[in-house]
Amino acid sequence: MADEATNREAFRQQAAFCAAMDAPTTAAVCDALATALTRDGRTGRTVLDWPGEPIPDALPLRLVGGLHALARTGIDPELTALFGGEGEPQAILRRVLLDRDAALLPWLDGPPQTNEPMRSAVLMTGLLEVAKRHGPRVELLEIGSSAGLNLLIDRYRFDLGGVVVGPQDAPVTIRPDWRGAPPPSAPIRIERVRGVDIQPLDATAPAVAARLAGYIWADQPKRQDRLAAATAMLRERPVDLVQGDAVDWLRAALSEPQAAGVIRVLMHSVVWQYLGDTRRAAITTMMTQAAARATADRPLAWVRMEPDRVLQRQELIVQSWPGHGEAQMLATAHAHGAWIAPV
Repeated sequence: MADEATNREAFRQQAAFCAAMDAPTTAAVCDALATALTRDGRTGRTVLDWPGEPIPDALPLRLVGGLHALARTGIDPELTALFGGEGEPQAILRRVLLDRDAALLPWLDGPPQTNEPMRSAVLMTGLLEVAKRHGPRVELLEIGSSAGLNLLIDRYRFDLGGVVVGPQDAPVTIRPDWRGAPPPSAPIRIERVRGVDIQPLDATAPAVAARLAGYIWADQPKRQDRLAAATAMLRERPVDLVQGDAVDWLRAALSEPQAAGVIRVLMHSVVWQYLGDTRRAAITTMMTQAAARATADRPLAWVRMEPDRVLQRQELIVQSWPGHGEAQMLATAHAHGAWIAPV
């Protein structure tokens, strides 16, 4: 169980992570919150007395998301200026935490929903490796889908170090800064994509769109543009996203008949930390059992982009069966997919 000092330190750790991810304004807000928080309002007391683990619970990002969403409304000009890189963070945040206490408190009720289309580029990098190993036909299962932007992966166009994948007429082209040798130029055909989330979001609803925009760091306006473009794609044609528990849903999905010649792939990004020890263990056990049943005609793969917070980077890890069961790190990446560095 955390204490006040641990909860304050979580904001400093988040500040360091944001700075490493080229988000200096968001880093400054996180760093200032570490000391600006007081017990004078319910929001401050809830944060300082947080009963869980503040980093796995993404406590700093919950509060920063609320502050940024409030800043985007323009209702508090000083706060809006602060997220534009102007003003003295300590004084502004102390005041806003009290003046906007009621508006900020609900943002602590659930984890952030970061929904970044460029993360799909990291996952596609892993899928190309899987396609090279086992063939082009792919069935995707995503846990922690949130608003389902990664479930558009078959409709995006990617340029990954010169390897181009996806429909030529895609409304969104994702081109990360590629730092190394290109991925395999393997043919890939995604035949089905579906996902689950404990609390899926409808990004096409105005209130939800405003909330998702709040979670995007103020330093990254291009992410707002991609979010809007991907949301328009969802509006045109929804994805297969259901509400449910990741463990129950995955158990059912893995038990379904698998077509011959199709690779079944579990994928996820920046989700593992939110599942907790029990769910992580259950999913690992299920994948181990499913891997034992995998055959050359009905392969299984696991592609994930998850953080190493010590090294302050995301890691793309791929396993596939039969024949490639040992976890292999293929690349490191920016938290939001801005760059990918093969290893």
